[in-house]
Amino acid sequence: MGKQKIVVAYSGGLDTSVMVHWLKKHYDADIITCTGNLGQTKESQSLQKKAHAAGASRVYSIDLRKVFLEEYAFPALQAGALYEEAYPMATSIGRPLLAKTMVEVARKEGATMIAHGCTGKGNDQVRFEVSIGALAPDIQVLAPLRTWEFKSREEEIEYAAANGIPVSATVKNPYSIDENLWGTSIECGVLEDPMVEPPLDAFQSTASPELAPDESEEVTIGFEKGVPVSIDGREMDSVSLVEFLNSLGARNAIGRLDMIENRLVGIKSREVYEAPAATILHFAHKELERLTLDKAVSHYKTLVAHEYADLIYNGMWHSPLREALAAFVEKTQERVTGIVKVRLYKGTTRVVARSSQYSLYDPMLATYTAEDRFDHKASEGFIKIYGLPLKTYNRVAEKQNGKATKPAPDTVGTGGHHTKELYVALEQ
Repeated sequence: MGKQKIVVAYSGGLDTSVMVHWLKKHYDADIITCTGNLGQTKESQSLQKKAHAAGASRVYSIDLRKVFLEEYAFPALQAGALYEEAYPMATSIGRPLLAKTMVEVARKEGATMIAHGCTGKGNDQVRFEVSIGALAPDIQVLAPLRTWEFKSREEEIEYAAANGIPVSATVKNPYSIDENLWGTSIECGVLEDPMVEPPLDAFQSTASPELAPDESEEVTIGFEKGVPVSIDGREMDSVSLVEFLNSLGARNAIGRLDMIENRLVGIKSREVYEAPAATILHFAHKELERLTLDKAVSHYKTLVAHEYADLIYNGMWHSPLREALAAFVEKTQERVTGIVKVRLYKGTTRVVARSSQYSLYDPMLATYTAEDRFDHKASEGFIKIYGLPLKTYNRVAEKQNGKATKPAPDTVGTGGHHTKELYVALEQ
């Protein structure tokens, strides 16, 4: 019988590079690294060479950019899913896809264990383990960062240096960075102090508002059923479209986010994010929905968006509830087709124009000119009926406070002794 095989979720960063060497040493196992390309760039250079140098016997690097956007990020966009009304969840959305990919590699290689590089107080450990458990309940999940001897990133850096493991992190630049096409998350170092403004070197792609161009830029985004499909009238594939908006937004300082968020494990953390394309697309998509969704659906969908975001953030992408809500979202998007022109300027987004063949905006009803077709006389009856419950409620309240007169005898009704007793009680 050969050695055990462990599939490692490998990013090329400090934690996972040290983890490959550590697992091989402690489990005497063959280490198979699995890297899903979701659009990250910082650790992509010589990834295969780095993995082998760390101790991997086999390396998988799989291009997942298209499926990530079209089957994960865009459905979240259609849902309007922003965690705590702000975070577009680039990291959160990528985890269930990476978990699915690792399970597929494990099945192919005959591995019985999957290891991830998440800490014991983060959200990603839940996302990975819940997803793997849902897709492959027989596979054991290892989380070395919860059990190994290292107490800090500085100790990991020392271990890497002592064992010839190539890593880019240093004591002077200790940021933990997770990047994909939908956004970048930056943690650790001085960012752990909420009173410290993020240093310039913490941001990976976006210009600061002070250094952004003095002239605004406009972009027109075309949507079909809630999915972005074109830029300025030119059809683009999903990856090219998001890459274009990331570049456009980054130079105009769009998409920076500095927030204190509530982690799934019950603690608050300070997180810094960059998400130029996601920020622009969420903004434009919402403006198109304002034009095309009727009031009841629009208002109810905000409740669904909140729940949808929580499910993604909390690692429940593969849950029946998320799938059921996805069906509702898909139905709401049938007429979210049209164009939205957005103006970008020094970190701000502003809608300039919007149009849709399914627009519910009727100029002849909205106008205050002589072309107005709204029936103003109908409002009187509408207001009476609309306000009737409040009038009734407050009339009863006045009676309870002794401000109302006794009703006429014929209003009590035959056999209404219970009602008569009520009025007697009110008078007393």
